[in-house]
Amino acid sequence: MGRFLAGVVSALLLAGAGLFFWQGMDRGNAAIPTAPVSEPDYALADIPAAPAATAKSKEEKRFNRYDKDKNGAVSTAEYLASRQKAYAKLDLNRDGVLQFNEYAAKTTQKFAKADGDRSGGLTRTEFATTRVMRKSPPRRAVDCPPVAPLRAPEAEGSSDEDA
Repeated sequence: MGRFLAGVVSALLLAGAGLFFWQGMDRGNAAIPTAPVSEPDYALADIPAAPAATAKSKEEKRFNRYDKDKNGAVSTAEYLASRQKAYAKLDLNRDGVLQFNEYAAKTTQKFAKADGDRSGGLTRTEFATTRVMRKSPPRRAVDCPPVAPLRAPEAEGSSDEDA
């Protein structure tokens, strides 16, 4: 019985020592002190105003692009005009009938240009030249001027005049 009690007491002592050790490890990580709060050296008047939104919405602009005669209504001919232009570009012989060779003309030319060894098939390196290339850089907001970065307040008494 004495051995059992000695074992229980030693287990409790080891658990208590482990608990104190565990808590002591956490105290070694002191919290990072917060930065001192100071007044910024700029006024609200220095911040530029946001650009004003245009009165026309996207749908109004799109409607105005389609309404060529500006009568307030988009006719069937006005609505299909962009499709007719695209069709006319594909109809190479201008007969009003779009054949497969006319439809695939750009792709056929692209294949012939990529087939450098004229073997009738594209190798991996030749095929890599057919990937779609972006014609223009991605659009960015040009109406929003960049905002000047905020300056850090200068420490008092550290000017160039003292030197």
